[in-house]
Amino acid sequence: MLAIRLVDGAERPDVLVLPVRSVEGGGVPAALSPDLPVLPDDVLTEATALVPATRATGRAGEVHPHLRPGRTPGRLLLVGIGSGDEPGWRAAGAALARAGSNETQITIAMPADVPPEAVRGLVEGLLLASYRFRLTEAGDTPALADVDLAVTDPARYAYTLERAEVTARMTRLARDLTNTPSSVKNPQWFAERVEEAATGHPDLHLRVREPDELAAEGFGGILAVGGGSASGPRLVELDWRPAGARTHVVLVGKGITFDTGGISIKPVPAMKLMRKDMAGAAAVVAATLGAAALRLPVRVTTLAPLAENAVSGSAFRPGDVITHYGGVTSETTNSDAEGRLVLADALAYAVAELKPDLLIDLATLTGANAVALGKRTGALYSENDELAADVLAAIDAAGEAAWRMPLTADYVEHLASEVADLYSAPNQGGGSVLAALYLREFTGDLRQRWLHVDMSAPSWADADSAELTRGATGWGVRSLLRWLPTLG
Repeated sequence: MLAIRLVDGAERPDVLVLPVRSVEGGGVPAALSPDLPVLPDDVLTEATALVPATRATGRAGEVHPHLRPGRTPGRLLLVGIGSGDEPGWRAAGAALARAGSNETQITIAMPADVPPEAVRGLVEGLLLASYRFRLTEAGDTPALADVDLAVTDPARYAYTLERAEVTARMTRLARDLTNTPSSVKNPQWFAERVEEAATGHPDLHLRVREPDELAAEGFGGILAVGGGSASGPRLVELDWRPAGARTHVVLVGKGITFDTGGISIKPVPAMKLMRKDMAGAAAVVAATLGAAALRLPVRVTTLAPLAENAVSGSAFRPGDVITHYGGVTSETTNSDAEGRLVLADALAYAVAELKPDLLIDLATLTGANAVALGKRTGALYSENDELAADVLAAIDAAGEAAWRMPLTADYVEHLASEVADLYSAPNQGGGSVLAALYLREFTGDLRQRWLHVDMSAPSWADADSAELTRGATGWGVRSLLRWLPTLG
């Protein structure tokens, strides 16, 4: 990860970045961001002349390089920050991570009165867009290792920098976990990575339930989904317990480390990326580790039900009846609708045993999410208007996206089974809505304090885009680490 420092002034850098702000209405002309720190030599005069000469618009993320052979700095980068809000600075940081990837060090001249949220956006953009996933050391990795932020008062931004670095580090962890091929990743492997990451935090408590314990305690959904694989299922329970916390949140994340579809087997093109089917578990684990790193004054318990949905003689079948934690039964109609079965166990356990103030789950649950909302937007469900508004505001502030969807009352009748309490996956259309309605049945007296996000589509990026890099996005980590501090 890039090393980012706050420095007092630009000290004759080889590569100097100057922010360019767009004018109202966009287009040319733009202008250098005002109140820049004292710059070496005649750089300010030269850069001011370059803005119109390069037809810089100041559009967020636009970069114009300028060489200065034999002089210091030897290279200027004019980077657009849009109106100067946090999203504009985030886009600028992402663009600089790519435009400066062949440099070893760059210095960014920050306006004297730049608000902390601008620094946060810039740092997150830099750290997230410079992410690369590699199983080996070979390959084309960026040279950029050090970034100096030249500010007039470094102490003012120290905590902002820490928050941004922790958020980016945890997002990168979630990306690593999700990107890891399933030839390496299985439920045991995931649980071991959580244990490694949690080591050294005195207020973090970890319990990992193995198959025998799951059976003894009645986690029938997790056992059914994981029953067809040689790699047994697990339930990870990670608990951040700060002294004096007044609010307890339980985060639940779907953790299917590979999804063949089971007996309802997927076609090959749909199966190829199913290593990402544990992105919800990766996100909630990383967010809890981030809460501990930042010592947020809210108790956070994460539940990650982990299983590999495989095809074998011991795999569960369409038509089977599963008994979940707490005794509710589900008639399974499609073994490729397995995520809701493991989540049902975890939600029921959270309600019965943990009794939190708020219950949130994230899951790569349905393809219907992408059909309804496209590749960048999650589907959010909750009966609690205030909770939904607060989480949506955090998602927006973090630079992620979600849209609130209805929990349509008329669809509930489709969940009725003749042989069990619930029909797990009715084939009635509205797949994301029906999946949310099914999960709601396991929230008990927390129904009004529960929120579900179907984030299958935005968990993966097909190409580099702004702060996203091709592959796993770590969706949800940034949003949760914006929302959790509001509860303290």
